[in-house]
Amino acid sequence: LPCARAQQTIMQGLAWRFARRLSSHHNHHPPALSHEQVHQYKEHGFLVIPHFYSAQQCEGLQHEMKTILAACGPNEQRTVFSTLNQTGNDYFLDSGDKIRFFFEEKAFDSNGHLTRPIETAVNKVGHALHALNPTFKEFTHDKRNAAIAKLLGWKKPVVAQSMFIFKQPGIGGVVVPHRDSTFLHTDPLTTLGFWVPLEDCTLKNGCLHAIPGSHRNPLHRRMVRAPGGGVTFTSDEPTYNEKDFVPLEIPLGSLVLLHGSLVHKSDENKSAMSRHAYTWHCIDGTAHYDALNWLQPSTALPFPPL
Repeated sequence: LPCARAQQTIMQGLAWRFARRLSSHHNHHPPALSHEQVHQYKEHGFLVIPHFYSAQQCEGLQHEMKTILAACGPNEQRTVFSTLNQTGNDYFLDSGDKIRFFFEEKAFDSNGHLTRPIETAVNKVGHALHALNPTFKEFTHDKRNAAIAKLLGWKKPVVAQSMFIFKQPGIGGVVVPHRDSTFLHTDPLTTLGFWVPLEDCTLKNGCLHAIPGSHRNPLHRRMVRAPGGGVTFTSDEPTYNEKDFVPLEIPLGSLVLLHGSLVHKSDENKSAMSRHAYTWHCIDGTAHYDALNWLQPSTALPFPPL
């Protein structure tokens, strides 16, 4: 679709009329997506379901994250995470079955010392919140999510990773255009992102942007484990026209479904407002999960069912 038409369609039709219906269902009676919602997801490569989670549930995750951060000791490794320079040290590569802390580059001075409290210095926490923390586990494994994945065609949805993303005020780094299947590759491609803003997302605080329909284009680039350690990319990311991106300004508690081949990004947060979000990725357990992916299931933590 041309961008103008796509933006109009998205703004008018991204399931706003179904938000009240979905939020009114009790969690142990999983609602199905409507035919229109399924069509929107397949047409655009993403779907927004506003008010899927309550404000109280979002606040509960934020409160739990404060507790997690408070337990981060002074000896915890200070690893910077940036989408502009992904090399992947062992602390990162071994985080699939752990809860680990990754910092903003601008949170350190020239001597490598933090210049601010940890709660305003962290870029993200991951990658096993969904399995190791009871609060995040309950949030992730809401029965409605498994019902949605199965309705979209996943036979055996399992959770590969989860992250709490802070998008810190003033220093929240840019997330460059990418596709999630670049990082979590299966054959056939089955990566599905669940993205929940815990605060209202606006242009000012670095909301998501996506290119509608880009999920139909072939996936050529992958991030894989390098033979000598760390990670490497198999090719460069293509250049995209900024005019093709549509901003997703959405309220807290929304659920955003992201096709693994959808091109999306977020800009730097230069505002005084944070933009907390919780996200996890599932794959179909019936698909082949590539041994070259940076994240690998472990004996201690196989990918759990969604």
